[in-house]
Amino acid sequence: MRLLTCAAMRLNDFHYELPDGLIARYPTGKRRDSRLLVVDCAADSLADRRFSDLPASLRRGDLLVFNDTKVIRARLHGKKESGGRIELLLERITGTHCCLAQVRASKAPKPGTQLLFASDCRASVVRRDGDLFELEFSEPLAAYLATYGEVPLPPYLNRAAEPLDDERYQTVYAQQPGAVAAPTAGLHFDDEMLDETSRSGVRHCFLTLHVGAGTFQSLREEQVESNRLHSERVEVSEDVVAAIRETRHAGGRVIAVGTTSVRALEAAAIDGEIRPWSGETDIFIRPGYRFRSVDALLTNFHLPQSSLLMLVAAMAGTEKILHAYRHAVDNEYRFFSYGDAMLILPEARLP
Repeated sequence: MRLLTCAAMRLNDFHYELPDGLIARYPTGKRRDSRLLVVDCAADSLADRRFSDLPASLRRGDLLVFNDTKVIRARLHGKKESGGRIELLLERITGTHCCLAQVRASKAPKPGTQLLFASDCRASVVRRDGDLFELEFSEPLAAYLATYGEVPLPPYLNRAAEPLDDERYQTVYAQQPGAVAAPTAGLHFDDEMLDETSRSGVRHCFLTLHVGAGTFQSLREEQVESNRLHSERVEVSEDVVAAIRETRHAGGRVIAVGTTSVRALEAAAIDGEIRPWSGETDIFIRPGYRFRSVDALLTNFHLPQSSLLMLVAAMAGTEKILHAYRHAVDNEYRFFSYGDAMLILPEARLP
């Protein structure tokens, strides 16, 4: 086995085999019905649990950090004036009538092209920016999406959105509209679990990271460090920073609920100390990264060779994570957005 350095990492170092039947294409009956794999790095152990057992792995004085972004109905189907079909997936709303979006079509639309949607709504292609298109709509966009948009399910679910997705592809604590993908680790929490963890002495706080469509894009460069990630909008408030500092001072652990919460917290601590922060982040967390604000992570199982798998490998170690994933496959855990959860407890909390 070759020893990996940051510069030597390649995409194939983060590959694992996943049978198609283990991709969770629908949610469980109840949010807390999922399984939980506890990865204890200090004990070098794996424990098969239920998500309802989560409080047993937490301690009084710990802090759970949630992402309260709300998924918008960000997928639209339409056609060009020439008649060709298009599918639009918003990246973000940039103004009352404007957005950045991915556009799937037989041929990429040029600036000036008119796109036609339901109820006589039109969008003009303003310009192209890499994989994204800047569009200007004839209708106020937020209201139009609420009426005519679809829930933007991940492509690997390989199905159209259904009525159940309106509720289940959204966390119960979602507050801030703007995401085009759910912070999926939070999908396991119901109101009862939030109350149960709170009663056991675990604190909660909420930040916002609006997950963009780029989260589904594959890394293209074989050498890991050559890849660049999409930017996402982050808001980390003074209350979140105060809760983290108080938790650390009292000896508790800061446990991020989802990789999006990790990205937000680490972006707010990029100079070494966490501070209130609002802005865009394209932070790429991979093995070799030194965490500044997060002590543990609750997450789902991620795609092979993805930046999110690299993030969890940075926290637990690549070999430990790949071993845990092989265990999950062998024991038929459910994978990806509607799948099961993993709790990663690193070897030591941050100083």
